[in-house]
Parts: sequence; C-alpha cells; structure tokens
Amino acid sequence: MNVSIFGLGYVGVVTSACLARDGNTVIGVDVNKEKVGMVLKGKSPIVELGLSELLAEVIAAKRLSATTSVADAVAATDVSLVCVGSPSAPDGSTYLGHVFDVCQQLGLAIARKREPHTVIIRSTVPPGTTEKCREIIRERVGKGTFHIGFNPEFLREGSAINDFHSAPFTIIGTDDPIAEHAVRDLYSLVQSQVLVMEFKVAEMIKFTCNAWHAAKISFSNEIGRVAKSVGVDGRKVMEVIIQDLKLNVSTAYMRPGFAFGGSCLPKDVRSLIHIAQVNNVQVPLLTSMLDSNDQHINRSVQLIMETGKRNISLLGLAFKSGTDDLRESPAVELAERLLGKGFNLKIYDPAVHEAKLMGANKLYIESKLPHLTRLLTNNIEEIVAHGEVLVVTHAAGEFRSLIDGLDSSKFIIDLAGILKPDVKDKNYAGVSW
Repeated sequence: MNVSIFGLGYVGVVTSACLARDGNTVIGVDVNKEKVGMVLKGKSPIVELGLSELLAEVIAAKRLSATTSVADAVAATDVSLVCVGSPSAPDGSTYLGHVFDVCQQLGLAIARKREPHTVIIRSTVPPGTTEKCREIIRERVGKGTFHIGFNPEFLREGSAINDFHSAPFTIIGTDDPIAEHAVRDLYSLVQSQVLVMEFKVAEMIKFTCNAWHAAKISFSNEIGRVAKSVGVDGRKVMEVIIQDLKLNVSTAYMRPGFAFGGSCLPKDVRSLIHIAQVNNVQVPLLTSMLDSNDQHINRSVQLIMETGKRNISLLGLAFKSGTDDLRESPAVELAERLLGKGFNLKIYDPAVHEAKLMGANKLYIESKLPHLTRLLTNNIEEIVAHGEVLVVTHAAGEFRSLIDGLDSSKFIIDLAGILKPDVKDKNYAGVSW
C-alpha cells in the first residue's frame, strides 16, 4: 500500500519503518525538518533497539521517504496514519491540538486531491475524538470522499519493533468497511486477532490497557513494600503469583459487574492494609480498593432511587450465585441500605434458606438483616408481583429467564451484566453498561 504517516515521533517512526519493511511504500510527514532529514538519511530520531538499522534498510530499498509537505504526502498515498503527540494538558486532560491540526490539513489536502482517501487515527485519544476528527475533515473536504478509522498502538519502548508484529490484538474502530479493509491490509503480516468495533470503544480500550498496566505495577510495588516490612522478599511473592494462569493472570475477575464480597477478599484486603499501617508503609492503591467497592454499591443504590419506585425485588442475596455464603455479600449491604432508605424490599435467592444458615454465616446475616425471614421468599410469583423494580445481583440462568418473561412496566436494574444493553420494551439500567 501507499501510506503517509503524520508525526515522526516514537509511534510514527516505528510504524513507518515496520510498515516499510512489510513491503508498503511509506512517506513520513513531520513539521520538524531535522527529524525529516534524519529519516531521509536512514538515521533514527529516537533511541530504540534495532530501529536505526531497520530505517537504513528501508531507506536504501526506497520503501520509505520523508517530507514536511502534507499536500505532497496525501497526493502520493491512499492511506494516512495520524501518529502525532497527544500529551497531557495542565488540567490533566489530553491535549488534542496536534491531532486536530493534522486533521484540518488532511481535509484540505484531500479536497485538492479529489480522490478517495482513508485517514486512520493512531494517536492515543479520549473517547469521542475520532468522531470529532471526522467532522473536522468533512468540513474541509467538501464534495471529496474520505474514510476514517481508529487504530491504537500497543508498542513498548525498547521492544517496539518486536511488539509491532506480536501485538495482542489489532483494534479497528470504525463503521466504514473501506477504512476497516485498509487497516486489515496494512497489518496483513501481523499475526494477531483483528477486532472491529465502534470508535469510542476502541479509544477507551487504549486508555484501559495503559491504566491496567499502571495498576499492575503499582499493586506489585505496594505488595513489595508490605512484604519487605515483614521480612519477606516481594519478588519471591510475585514470582509465584504470576504463575497462576487460572485466576491471577487470566480473564477471571476482569469483567465489570457488582461489587466484590464474600469471606475472603474484603477481610484479606483489610488485613493487608493493617499490616502495612502497623509497619508504617503507605499503600494508597490497596487502601482505595475498599472505598472503590463501596462507591460501586452507592452507585447501585442511586440507580434504584432514580426509578422513583418504592417496591423492590432483589434477585440474589449471597455474595455469588450457587452459594449460600452471605458474609460481606454486597447484596446484603445493598439490602441494608435500601431498608434504611425506606424501600419495601423482597428478596429471592434459591440457595439461601434462613433455617439452614449456621455459624459465622448466620451471625453475620443476623447482625445485618435481623428480619430476613420477613424479607426472604421462595415464591417467584410473589417476587414478580411485589417488585416495581427488579434488581439482579447474580448472572444466574434462572434470573435471565425470569426477566425475559416480564412485561414492560417493570424496571430492571442489572448489577451482574445478565442482559445486553439493547433490551427492548423494558426500563433497563446497568451499573457499568
């Protein structure tokens, strides 16, 4: 393909070299004449393992050139990748001036070209940006034809060239089949799954990945500090943790839903925080976990209150489906808060039978919901008849079937992701969707 790449910074120059190596004819574009000059000489404007050698190779093969002219680059190519910087603004937001400036210039150049052109945003941008870029280009293209998509990069400095061809996935954010086809062609030699989605989801994925990586580093460092405070080598701890591919390094716990609870997670997080405090170790990430969990329950209460209804049926009381363990169940906490606000509550959980509760489980529920007998019912008809609002806390098949049979007058508050957000003929709200 004939490709122009706008921005010869870290992402742009690595992408230029790798696409050229894959057989594409690439033109790098930058306002900085020094960067352009270095690339034309086969020299890297950044320090990156193997990049100088690769640039020299593709320049010698005449598959890569560079220019400061937007018009010349657009006229000579079919696809443009926008890889300019998107740094932080003073208020913490993403500064998009460079992205929007390039889009304005691209729109004018495409209008002069009078041939279809595809624009792919590759800079890291917040949700809604690609749609704004489309508007900017459309205003300037006039009667010209263009296609647009978003394609985030997942390159790590120091291993970027290898990462380019070993990406975890290729994300294409677009509703345009021509833009999608262009990105697929660009990465035809990259052995990774291609995932196509709307602009905003693709844009959010990039931010989410980076935030998750930062969270993993912070978590590991906090564990390391706590471990050292009690005479343990944190590296040895985490070396074992990462070997668990079933829970620790997996898809488990990685899907939005209701708050965490049960007899292990809350108490063990509290205990770890206490150990840190006793040993004068600051662990802000660990400390924030319980507050974040509590905020999730607060948001659930708010969703219920926003319906304006008072008769509530709660589907699921134990901390997870298929168990009768009520200890620190977020559903119990939710029920307690609803009762405190004067809601008329009925609870249905086929695994929970008050007469069979015993030990710590029984003591816990007696302290939180002393009138459980009055609230709990095994009669599904009673639950449906009572509830103006049905609140689902478990992703159980029985609950899904129950909701499918409801009439449109019932409100559904989905805390477990049991239904898709495009539910028809129902008053539906999800806590994270």
